[in-house]
Amino acid sequence: MDWVFDGGRPCLDLVNTMRSRYLPGGGIELLTSAAALSEWFDLAGFGRLPVNDGELAAAKTLREAVNRLLTGPPQVKDVQVVNAAVVAAPLPARLRLEGGELHREVPAPGYPVATAFAVLAGDAVELATGTADVRICLADDCGLRFCDASPRRTRQWCSMARCGNRAKARAHYRRARNR
Repeated sequence: MDWVFDGGRPCLDLVNTMRSRYLPGGGIELLTSAAALSEWFDLAGFGRLPVNDGELAAAKTLREAVNRLLTGPPQVKDVQVVNAAVVAAPLPARLRLEGGELHREVPAPGYPVATAFAVLAGDAVELATGTADVRICLADDCGLRFCDASPRRTRQWCSMARCGNRAKARAHYRRARNR
């Protein structure tokens, strides 16, 4: 997969698993299987989590809700999806005192994926209510979302190394050709 982690925030990196949203048909889906999501989790720093098809569908639902919340007018249904992901994570292991002895209560199965979703949704909450801006890359052939926390809020590209350099090279070529 061509994973890119230029969003500047984990929730935007998840949003960017749908590429080229400007294309007819809605773009290029990178979360094509549970294994692909597991690989993305690993590369995003969550570790290689076992993922099932239901969790894959939930990741796509969360991704699209986060995208709409951060790039368009907020909708109640998207707030509900993000809030549900935040509270759905089981509590971490806790202590239980029984008969004078300490016992460890282990969370329910599925804990790691639900926790990863909670982290991503919590990051979206912070971003949506914080001072940073979410922008869409201005490169004609990109459309990735990124967090612009620059002092003047003038960042234009998801990555200077990729889209910024290409845009500057195209502008230079046009200027040179017009001379």
